[in-house]
Amino acid sequence: MTEVRVACNNGSGGARLTPEEERVLIRDIAITSESKSKEGDSFYLITQRWWQHWIDYVNQDQTNVTNDGSSMLENCHTVSSSKRPASIDNSDLIYDVNSEESNVGIEIHDTLLEGRDYVLLPQEVWNQLYSWYGGGPALSRKVISSGLSQTEFAVEVYPLRLQLLVMPKGDHCAVRISKKETVGELHKRACEIFYLNLEQVCIWDYYGHRKHALMNDMDKTLDDANLQMDQDILVEVHDIANGTALSRFIRSAQDNGPTVKDASSFHLEPSKSSLSIAGGLSASKGASRGCSAELSQSPNLTSQGQNLIYQGRELDNAYGTSTVTTRGSSGGLIGLQNLGNTCFMNSAIQCLVHTSEFAEYFREDYHQEINWKNPLGMVGELALAFGELLRRLWAPGRTAIAPRQFKMKLARFAPQFSGYNQHDSQELLAFLLDGLHEDLNRVKHKPYKKSKDADGRPDEEVADEYWASHIARNDSIIVDVCQGQYKSTLVCPECNKISVTFDPFMYLSLPLQSTTTRSMTVTVFTCDGSALPFACTVTVPKQGRCRDLINALSCACSLKNSEELKLAEVRNHLFQRFLDDPLISLSTIKDDDHLAAYKIAKSLKKTLLLRLIHRCQEQETGDTKAAQKLKPFGTPLVSLILHDDVITRGDIQKVVHTMLSPLLRSESLRQADIPEPCSSLAASDMCHNSSSDEACTNPVSDSMNKDSSGSRAVTLFKLPLQLVEESNACIDLSVGEDKTIKLSSTSTSMLVYVDWSQELLEKYDIHYLENLPEVFKYGPVNKKARTEPLSLYTCLEGFLREEPLVPEDMWYCPKCKERRQASKKLDLWRLPEVLVIHLKRFSYSRSMKHKLETFVNFPIRDFDLTNYIANKNNTQRQLYELYALTNHYGGMGSGHYTAHIKLLDENRWYNFDDAHISPINEEDVKSAAAYVLFYRRVKTDS
Repeated sequence: MTEVRVACNNGSGGARLTPEEERVLIRDIAITSESKSKEGDSFYLITQRWWQHWIDYVNQDQTNVTNDGSSMLENCHTVSSSKRPASIDNSDLIYDVNSEESNVGIEIHDTLLEGRDYVLLPQEVWNQLYSWYGGGPALSRKVISSGLSQTEFAVEVYPLRLQLLVMPKGDHCAVRISKKETVGELHKRACEIFYLNLEQVCIWDYYGHRKHALMNDMDKTLDDANLQMDQDILVEVHDIANGTALSRFIRSAQDNGPTVKDASSFHLEPSKSSLSIAGGLSASKGASRGCSAELSQSPNLTSQGQNLIYQGRELDNAYGTSTVTTRGSSGGLIGLQNLGNTCFMNSAIQCLVHTSEFAEYFREDYHQEINWKNPLGMVGELALAFGELLRRLWAPGRTAIAPRQFKMKLARFAPQFSGYNQHDSQELLAFLLDGLHEDLNRVKHKPYKKSKDADGRPDEEVADEYWASHIARNDSIIVDVCQGQYKSTLVCPECNKISVTFDPFMYLSLPLQSTTTRSMTVTVFTCDGSALPFACTVTVPKQGRCRDLINALSCACSLKNSEELKLAEVRNHLFQRFLDDPLISLSTIKDDDHLAAYKIAKSLKKTLLLRLIHRCQEQETGDTKAAQKLKPFGTPLVSLILHDDVITRGDIQKVVHTMLSPLLRSESLRQADIPEPCSSLAASDMCHNSSSDEACTNPVSDSMNKDSSGSRAVTLFKLPLQLVEESNACIDLSVGEDKTIKLSSTSTSMLVYVDWSQELLEKYDIHYLENLPEVFKYGPVNKKARTEPLSLYTCLEGFLREEPLVPEDMWYCPKCKERRQASKKLDLWRLPEVLVIHLKRFSYSRSMKHKLETFVNFPIRDFDLTNYIANKNNTQRQLYELYALTNHYGGMGSGHYTAHIKLLDENRWYNFDDAHISPINEEDVKSAAAYVLFYRRVKTDS
């Protein structure tokens, strides 16, 4: 739910308010409304485009500009005003209104994102804006409760859309209804739509065109009934006149025995031979938690009595198709149906289910270990859902099953996995392992354990102390099987203070880069007007620091002794940050970042850094006439200017002329109004630092300093410059060139805008300022890159290699008493029974996600980690054998996950591709698609 803050949009109506009055009024209404939000309240969607226009309008008189001017660019431009918005227009959020169905209302597009396409406004805010601006259409949505405790609130932007099918008439209709409505309300709506009597209708969960549940619990919510978006609902009409309705209901339920989803739909006597929840959970315990009692072996159900799933949910039949069924009594060869982009979930589940320790644990009585009150867990529901799914997957004589109940639980506790988009199977796996651990944590009350510093004590003593402290708070089957321990060593770059800790791990995420270097592209600019900007690509250590990049660039661009480079990250045409600290890690610079390096002169004198940001006019359409708005463009520039007693407006004009001089078009150089040489710091006052063979020359400036007769041109054309003062006011530098600029003695920089008109753009070739290249541009992966093998041992060594921490993980040095960007070294200390290895194929950046198609040569047998263990007291050989892995095929967003699993009782590998299972040869296990590897420890005598 979007919070409406001070930046609220405004409008006018009646006696028109000022933008500021609108802003304040909407702000006060929003604060009051959201503080009283409750279930059932209405919120309204409004298009982000109109909302942003309104924000600009009401904030146009705000001048809260920071020293770098970014706030001014984002919120207000004092040289132009934002026009009052037209009426509200939500047409870009909806489908064609003429095609709307009366039962679903106005339909919004299915792919809208909050914050990108729309914002949500409380009803009171919408009413006020609508009274001022009018328009529409109004798109109202209700607040519903969510979360396990049902105390969290969310706006239901997309209510359920259900397809009602009437039998035997064959009519059909779509209906929108909240998932918090009851079955009774859906029953009533269906009768109203098709003009039926309540007494003659029953409705069924008709998912996949099969009867799954008779929906006769009128008080149950549709959310609890596990209805999905766009699924079918069967409206079955019965003939009340001849009195057969009730008998048909019961006979239909019995005939469809295992397909009935809700065990409470009819009553059957319990039987000792049927299954129960959680492998032994008593009926009374189950009833107290909303679980159904056991079902009997009636003649109709005897042959399929093993197909029951409990918790008051589902009697699963053999719906779905699978080409593989279990032969004889062998288990573990049951597929999972793809419910819509759920292959990421299916592959991860199959690997966990075929981990022998988990298979044994969840098929026994594990419910006594469920931690019902752990605030970090899911009240045992995740463990119960996983346990029941595992039991079904290990049952003999079954075809593929649909993990709908498990997916519902997953979406409830991890909303990031809700819906039907593709997700990362490793991220799901990490959530499952952590969630199962908390649900099954044997520690009911976690004691507080304070870590002690090593203080020179033996590593073995400190490691055991850390592990004992960890186990005192975390003790579960997940810890028993999957958790290990590594040694982490931090070294302060200033005082060389060494800190050693021993931390637990659930899995290892290994990098796939086989090299220790990276290529980085930086655009180099000169501030003295001596050369055009150019892109420079250098090779630097992958785990290097900014000083390595500066040194490489200095050599590549032939930096003079009198010059130095100032490195900056540019984003959205503004300075994001200056990389002045030579110890900044290069790992903080992403491949899709944009870097610029500026050649500036060294100086012993006091100087100011002049930051030049380019702006151009953007056309906006208002109610009557076009409005002009300034927006940043191109690459910002920097230069130095001497901080003498006085700096005039003309001085800044000259410096900027020098910075832009290489971009002047040849025809402009021949005009008489070209400026005289600018007394920039780089071209004059700094020359005393130059050696005799490095004279400061400016061929471009020299060519325009004299006219055709050899005399100097003295007429300057004025650049439209705006200086942002420390008070955030803007000064027009195109007038009063002799006027003095007032600067405080502590000022270190100044911000100047150059506002480019069409006439000015014709004088300069500004394409050199556009399209700043990325640090590293990903191109098509060639065949060699896809097939060149990389050893898993090499990946492990890359993971353990010492590297500097990223800035957000800076370490507090107790000796320096400051936060430092320390170097970190990892060593394996204690290995788990099952070692999970994540191959980091996906490279994340701010704007996109890349996949590495590197082929990793991983051992299937004899994965020997003995030499990687830092604990020398451990004399056992650390051998592991591969038994499962997930694969990811294809590119980003459109890929597919499968799993390769070795069944120990058959000593044979199988490919699990959702519902389809097929045997494969061991040599086919390895591929460039391998993503998450599961290794089991091999017992050795020595």
